[in-house]
Amino acid sequence: MINRHRLRRMLAPTAGLRRAFLTLALGILIFAIGFALSFKVILLPLIQSTAKAWNGLMEGFVSAQNLDFANHLLGGAMLVLGIFAIFAGVRDGIRTLNQTLNPGAKSGLVNLYVRKQMLAQGPRIVSLGGGTGLSTLLRGLKQHSSNITAVVTVTDDGGSSGRLKQEMGILPPGDLRNCLVALADAEKLMTDLFQHRFQGDAGSLSGHSIGNLLIAALVDQQGGDVEKAIELASNVLAIRGRVVPSTLTPVRLRALMENGQEVCGETKIVDSQLKVHRIFLDPEDAQPYQAALEAIQSADIICIGPGSIYTSVIPNLLVPGIADAIKASSAVKVYICNVMTQPGESDAFSAAEHILAIQANVPVKTFDWVLVNTGMPSQDTLEKYRGSGQYFVEPDVDRIRTMGIRVATGDYMSEADYVRHDPQRVASRLMDLLNR
Repeated sequence: MINRHRLRRMLAPTAGLRRAFLTLALGILIFAIGFALSFKVILLPLIQSTAKAWNGLMEGFVSAQNLDFANHLLGGAMLVLGIFAIFAGVRDGIRTLNQTLNPGAKSGLVNLYVRKQMLAQGPRIVSLGGGTGLSTLLRGLKQHSSNITAVVTVTDDGGSSGRLKQEMGILPPGDLRNCLVALADAEKLMTDLFQHRFQGDAGSLSGHSIGNLLIAALVDQQGGDVEKAIELASNVLAIRGRVVPSTLTPVRLRALMENGQEVCGETKIVDSQLKVHRIFLDPEDAQPYQAALEAIQSADIICIGPGSIYTSVIPNLLVPGIADAIKASSAVKVYICNVMTQPGESDAFSAAEHILAIQANVPVKTFDWVLVNTGMPSQDTLEKYRGSGQYFVEPDVDRIRTMGIRVATGDYMSEADYVRHDPQRVASRLMDLLNR
């Protein structure tokens, strides 16, 4: 039995074309009838005189008794030649149009149309997180759907984002920027420009990325309207889907460490080297972004993570209303566990301990599945990471199953540059879970 999402995607690309061709055929038929009725007084004599002249010409080549048969053969040949000329003209016109509209595209205009139609009919995906984990996942998900909503954490207070947050009082744009670029269909030159970061000799611009500055400029231009600014940035990058913050309320993270000490601010929490006992939003009554709630309510699949457990994954779930909306949703809900631990945040955490950290801080159940990587990095890679205090996340699958959570295991890892999730493998596995 074909899953309804798969069936919808299979049929969607032809639906619009069928309607267009039926409308075209009906239009041609109506035009032909109307033309004949309106101009028959002119056309019939013209056709008759043309036929008479043609017959006179043909009588010089064939006998009168073979004239009708010769005209029949010649007429058929001219019909075939005319159809071929029309086909060649339309084909060349489409090629020219495709080269003009998509000079860098490798596929034809029809293939591009079919692809966009399939993505437009793809599943409704909500992905929550922040940092490089979320943006990496989005690169895989956008190959399966353009109905993606990335719900991004806004607690970053370091680097360029932290400076803009402090100086302009805006939401930290860094994670929003990374997600916009991950979902972009724009030319590589534009996405590279968005990600360009000024170096140390750039004066006051040092450390800022152009994308962060552009988002800040758009917020300022729109009178502080973050929603409109993100929409404009989305249009510039021609993204598949949309990117939204989990809250518009200015928030920061506050952590109670294992030794009873309280640390405020994401950067200080990560740098403290103390083990986090509980994590909180400050203020705790931040208002959820309505578009994020609506996306969760209508989602077919909800993805939580991957990313830093305390500073990227949990903060979204602490925004009042977000976790409850996920719990109430009928979507497939999946937590994507990290591949490697993070110093100062998830030191020596196994996969089950990542889940326990979420359960200790979020009072409601937000996922039924967990994606656990069982692929093993090379020994050289493990040694390199061990030097920076990072370790492979142990896939203690049996322990997770005792928690009543279903596990999707597999090699979801990429070692291309860093050890991280392979976006294509993870996205494909998520689609498999949706289509079960």
